[in-house]
Amino acid sequence: MTLLMPHIASRMFNTPLMIDAGKLAAILAGLGGRIVEGGVELGDIAAIEHSAFAAGRPSEQLGRLGDRLGRARARDGGRMFDQVGGTAIIPIEGTLIHKGAFLGQSSGETSYEGLQAQISAARRDASVRGALFEVDTFGGEGAGLFDTAHMIAELSREKPTLAIVNDFAYSAGYALASAARQIVLGSAGGVGSIGVVTMHLDHSKRLERAGTKVTVIHSGKHKADGHPFGELPPDVAAKIQNRVDAMRDEFAAMVGQFRGPRLSKAAALATEADVFYGEAAVKAGLADGVARPSEAFSQFVSLIG
Repeated sequence: MTLLMPHIASRMFNTPLMIDAGKLAAILAGLGGRIVEGGVELGDIAAIEHSAFAAGRPSEQLGRLGDRLGRARARDGGRMFDQVGGTAIIPIEGTLIHKGAFLGQSSGETSYEGLQAQISAARRDASVRGALFEVDTFGGEGAGLFDTAHMIAELSREKPTLAIVNDFAYSAGYALASAARQIVLGSAGGVGSIGVVTMHLDHSKRLERAGTKVTVIHSGKHKADGHPFGELPPDVAAKIQNRVDAMRDEFAAMVGQFRGPRLSKAAALATEADVFYGEAAVKAGLADGVARPSEAFSQFVSLIG
């Protein structure tokens, strides 16, 4: 057994992820063989291939795009976000990661760090009278999400905000969209996946076939919990389950706080991490309207002025 890319493996295994399971299966299909010798599969879950805004952006002007990144950009005289009139435009697209010292999307990823820099700048900028979030993501890492979502909620309390889902806002992506005052999606747009997933990798059978034995020596009963060289003990599995259940509960509570009577915590939990499309999403309280993204964009910009 060879762990080929441990830095990536550490962000995928034994850590809670807020990402749609189909997208996770696609990541494993593409990277599994580069992470672990022999590759990794996610059971019988169908892989979903998704490129943010593959169907085209609703406008040429959308998404061209305390905090170290923000201060550095300010010193360089660079803009933090695109702006049309009084509307700041902040894209949330691709796989969401905790840290990444860049704005917008880079190599298919958007970092919470970059989003936080843009949100803070939009709050400070007196010329920004409203903010629009263009969302197309299947989610990503749980670390960094909650802070970012609450920062969007703070901005929403001060200035009008709108999340336009073009085409997907799943899991962590939905958490961020829910912090806007309203969510609009296209007729085929999808939202939801209010849940948490994590994976444990068991190499024991592969090691046995290779004639290799790994002895894990540790001090402290729980120091090596979840190690990949043997089966996952029931008590450790239960601990991990409790951890992801707690994060899902926190996720649902946050959505309930942001959406209010439109989608309570109990209703968010009752979705059981299902996804909803178009008018069904509105009926379920996960969105506020269905519209062509380009029209929703134009109307919001016109209202903000």
